[in-house]
Amino acid sequence: MSRHPLVFGPAVVHSPVALAAPTGIVIDARSGRILWAKRPHERRQIASTTKIMTALLALRSLHPHDLVTVPPEAQRVPLVREGLRTGERVQAWKLFYGLLLYSGNDDALALAVAAGGTKRRFIDEMNAEARRLGLRDTHFASTSGVIDERNYSSAWDLAALTRVAMRNVRFRTIVRRKRIEVPWSAPTFAKVYVNKNQLLSLYAGATGVKTGYTQRSGPCIVASATRRGLPLIVVVLNSRNEYADAARLLSLGFGTTRRT
Repeated sequence: MSRHPLVFGPAVVHSPVALAAPTGIVIDARSGRILWAKRPHERRQIASTTKIMTALLALRSLHPHDLVTVPPEAQRVPLVREGLRTGERVQAWKLFYGLLLYSGNDDALALAVAAGGTKRRFIDEMNAEARRLGLRDTHFASTSGVIDERNYSSAWDLAALTRVAMRNVRFRTIVRRKRIEVPWSAPTFAKVYVNKNQLLSLYAGATGVKTGYTQRSGPCIVASATRRGLPLIVVVLNSRNEYADAARLLSLGFGTTRRT
């Protein structure tokens, strides 16, 4: 494995792991060292894990209490929508919870337009940031990942991206929440977002990050956990059992760091 500006190898664990996914990785988030990897540079559709980059860039541009005006096209995005209404003005922090817990594709588009001016300009910024970070196996064609064609990444690149995102305190705070009730304007009055990342309840020390699924991508997860002060990041793509795979790699990583 070649040197990478954010994660690097070779992996320090060479033992086989029974992984349901065709590709995966676990890294030490503190140092960037790869602890184990399987076909880490293989390009794959990544579904809603795309929203890690969307959130990272939008968090840099928008203050939590900035008012975001929902554009008309937000009501036309396919698949998962939380039901944002054209023209309603919503504080940005609420949309970030909708983006990262509920995984709303309309949240992704509203934040992208607010942060970038237009959807196209924001996607260009996503790809520019990917190049800046040295993510050589990544290309974005969507703010949400709902359309997988030409929207892809790799386990290696997603681990590197997540290592950057987890340095942002607002991002870390959001992705570790299991549930939040958010006040809303009439006629909604309140919304409850429940995090789709079940690993937060299944794995001791889990701290995030984002799940994803489409028919093309299969189940995907980018996960993080901290034990004894050591933070790890795991990426599993197109797995038949993404939570078991992520837990297995996290446990492997924590066990490895005790021995090295």
